Amino acid sequence: MIHLHDLKTGDLVLAQFEEQLREGKVLQVDRELGQACVLTDQENWYEPAELFPIPLTTEQLVKLKFKKAEETTINGAAETYVRGPFSVTLHNGSDPRTILHYRDETRNIAGAIMVHELQNHYAGMTLFHLE
Repeated sequence: MIHLHDLKTGDLVLAQFEEQLREGKVLQVDRELGQACVLTDQENWYEPAELFPIPLTTEQLVKLKFKKAEETTINGAAETYVRGPFSVTLHNGSDPRTILHYRDETRNIAGAIMVHELQNHYAGMTLFHLE
C-alpha cells in the first residue's frame, strides 16, 4: 500500500485491478476523496489499499533511461547509474542504502527506495519530473 501523500502526478506505481497488479502512471491524486487516478491499460480511480510501490531495480532504472556508469562497482557491493548529471548508487549487501547525487547535492538514504520515491527525489533535486 502507498499513502496518497507520497504520490505525485506522473509517479509510477502498481495498481491492483481484478486481482492483478499492473504498472501504471498516476494521472491525478484526489486527497479529499482519498483516491488516485492511474493509467494502466485504461484510466481508473484506486484506493490507497489498491496501490503498491515498484521496487527500484536495475531494470526499472533502465526503463527510466538511466545508464550504468563505467566505474560502477565498489567491491561488488555498489552499482552506479547515471542520467545526465544525476546519479543513483545502489549499495547492496549488509548495509543497503541508496545515494542520489545531482550537481552539488547528495542524498544518502538508508535502505532501498521505490520508483515513486526516486521520482519525487529527482523532482526535488532537479525541478523536473522523472519519466
